[in-house]
Amino acid sequence: MLELPDLPRSLTEFEQRFGDEDACAEYLVGVRWPDGFVCPGCGGGKAWRLESKSWIYECAHCGRQTSVTAGTIMHHSKLPLTTWFWAAYVMATQPNGISALQLQRELSLGSYKTAWLLCTKLRRAMAAPSRNLLSGLVEVDKTEISCRSKHDRAAGSGSSDLGKLVVVGAVEVQDLRLGRIRLSAMPDDSAVSLRAFLVSNLAPDATAQTSGASGAHNASARVQRIFSDLKVWALSVHHGLRRRHLQSYFDEFVYRFNCRRNRHAAFPALLGFVAGHPPTTYGMLVSPGAKV
Repeated sequence: MLELPDLPRSLTEFEQRFGDEDACAEYLVGVRWPDGFVCPGCGGGKAWRLESKSWIYECAHCGRQTSVTAGTIMHHSKLPLTTWFWAAYVMATQPNGISALQLQRELSLGSYKTAWLLCTKLRRAMAAPSRNLLSGLVEVDKTEISCRSKHDRAAGSGSSDLGKLVVVGAVEVQDLRLGRIRLSAMPDDSAVSLRAFLVSNLAPDATAQTSGASGAHNASARVQRIFSDLKVWALSVHHGLRRRHLQSYFDEFVYRFNCRRNRHAAFPALLGFVAGHPPTTYGMLVSPGAKV
């Protein structure tokens, strides 16, 4: 079992620890196979690392060759691991993350499309299906958020025809503190859609409290604070969110918020999700039926 290095607690420390491909690849091996190599073909646990190829393992049983990124969300990516790691670190740990345009500039990426694809894949990994449901007393409410289509001008550029979508949010109430949150774009403003959100995001024994609850005048005060922060972030970092990919932005916001008390652990956790997420192509993300 490979021993992983201590978690980086600053961008400077991160850059010192993961400054080259070998450092990133070695760490990723430990994240992907914490108990030792497992062949994706036959399940064998013994392999040789090929000296002639970069971080490729050959199974001793079936002979299948597997790279450290094969079968993950980084599958067939032409970007260096250092780029993946830097983007993951900034998106997971910095208070506001980073926009695709900023990422393109910071890393001198060849195109905005490349930067957008990198950010979108990382957002996809943030919504881990294994995350625990909200529990205890949970405030729930709805709001509307402005969004734009692909060809709309960004917010603040004089456009007045931005559309609005209904968003439902939930936050755990832990004494005087806010617990974990969930956000979801709703297909409509119906009770059926709200119930579907509650079933998908709240534990069966959780107590949902809404602004319509009897005697609960300020029942949604906490979740309204979440909505306010979300809208400020959407405008200041992304200059408005695109309608088609609204949920992926919500997942990013939720991930960072839920990791806010332990930010230095948010990065390795995200790498674990990245390593466990199946391959995702550009076509899958932009196809009409894509769930993003």
